Amino acid sequence: MATSRRVSRISSLIKREVSQMLLYDIKDDRVGAGMVSVTDVQVSGDLQHAKIFVSIYGTEAAKIETMEGLQSSAGFVRRELGQRVRLRRTPEIAFLEDSSIERGDRILNLINRLEISEEGQEEE
Repeated sequence: MATSRRVSRISSLIKREVSQMLLYDIKDDRVGAGMVSVTDVQVSGDLQHAKIFVSIYGTEAAKIETMEGLQSSAGFVRRELGQRVRLRRTPEIAFLEDSSIERGDRILNLINRLEISEEGQEEE
């Protein structure tokens, strides 16, 4: 079992390396369909599994297509991580969509609409 400090360090290292791969190394056209960014990486305590959370900007169809491209490139990403990050065993990779940015945007829009409606009521 790895210490929490080591798990945190490895997850940030994986986040940086996968972000670089998304920019330069993954050649799948489906991944380029939407703007993709790595928002978080969670690594299990035994360093055997890594959940990579990605935020995808675009239409719903582009998001689905991008997630399919990421799932199909998981083997390539794992192999590249094995070469770039020196670990005894390279963790299994799982890509998950992170919709927290969209939820936050929707909440901000609702708050702004409430503020506008309250200002309109105060003027009357």
